[in-house]
Amino acid sequence: MKNVTLCYIERGDEYLMLHRVKKQNDINHDKWIGVGGKFEERESPEDCVLREVLEETGLALTEYRYRGIVTFLSDRFETEYMHLFTASGWTGDLRDCDEGVLEWVKKDAVPDLPIWDGDEIFLRLLAEEHPFFSLKLSYAGDRLIEAVLDGKPLPLNI
Repeated sequence: MKNVTLCYIERGDEYLMLHRVKKQNDINHDKWIGVGGKFEERESPEDCVLREVLEETGLALTEYRYRGIVTFLSDRFETEYMHLFTASGWTGDLRDCDEGVLEWVKKDAVPDLPIWDGDEIFLRLLAEEHPFFSLKLSYAGDRLIEAVLDGKPLPLNI
């Protein structure tokens, strides 16, 4: 079981997205995701997201919100708890990322990119300003087979 963070940095009607194309054997290869990564020893979710965003983008977050926790279950990978954040303030200058290509993308265009099916669900929750949530996403291979929001099953429209 592992803990990770993911942050969607907002600039008006855009998110800073990471197109994962640079790492070998990357579960997220060719997907578009936010920025974040694995917890280090003794880190809180906030410690982790601040460090990971700085490492991957060169940006030091000054305004951010902890939005929810997403539990990923898979028939191929260990269970993962993803602590989801959005951010609207930062200092510093964007720099190249060694995990992929960073690009500002219009929020309404993100669902048309190659993203995980479950990402579409939590991105919608973010857009709807849903209160802090717990989302469980179960995958068989790359296929989303179950989504449960705050303990209640969601219909899969995918």
